[in-house]
Amino acid sequence: MPEVTDGGDGVGGRRATPPTPAPKAKPTSRVRMSAAQRREQLIATGRQLFAERGFDATSIEEVAARAKVSKPVVYEHFGGKEGLYAVVVDREVRALLDRITTALTAGHPRELLEQAALALLGYIEEETSGFRVLVRESPLMSGTANFSSVMNDVAHQVEHILGAEFKSRGYDPKLAELYSQALVGMVALTGRWWLEVRKPRKETVAAHLVNLAWNGLSHLEAKPTLITARRR
Repeated sequence: MPEVTDGGDGVGGRRATPPTPAPKAKPTSRVRMSAAQRREQLIATGRQLFAERGFDATSIEEVAARAKVSKPVVYEHFGGKEGLYAVVVDREVRALLDRITTALTAGHPRELLEQAALALLGYIEEETSGFRVLVRESPLMSGTANFSSVMNDVAHQVEHILGAEFKSRGYDPKLAELYSQALVGMVALTGRWWLEVRKPRKETVAAHLVNLAWNGLSHLEAKPTLITARRR
């Protein structure tokens, strides 16, 4: 209720004192990102959109809108959608390869397979968006920057260990490349399936992968033949 005083021009010689105006709110200052921070923000935004929609269905307009910047800002940092996509994919390739190669410390093939399976499944579980980007093949990307290239790199590392194992068992070490591709491919395809179902938990999936692979490897025939070929 406004305060009243005597001696004014109001009714009965009383004048109303106007209420004290509320203090003006200070304008909130926007924190300006550095060029490096803005670049990281756009990479994170692009990573999420490419994971959700794929390369073709994602537009620069969507990247800019979600990052709350203008289109020229995205072009300034990456030159266009292709440039942003290339950076996102390159980062994911290196992150996945580093994770798997760091995990491969064992010298025994069975332990090696366990480590590779758990590393891949762990990446899928913790970096789902990144894995989705990698498994969405884009016609723009060459064979040097995609999920297949990562698996090939891992297979080459497994090949060296299998080669020594084959030689010690009297098998042809030249076949180590074939077997390493088969083993890593099995883990990779299972990982793509598990990306969507997420059941059972990753440790159980890894254990069953190793069970299938190792129990087969432990009874390898030196010179296997197809049953159908034997009947001819």
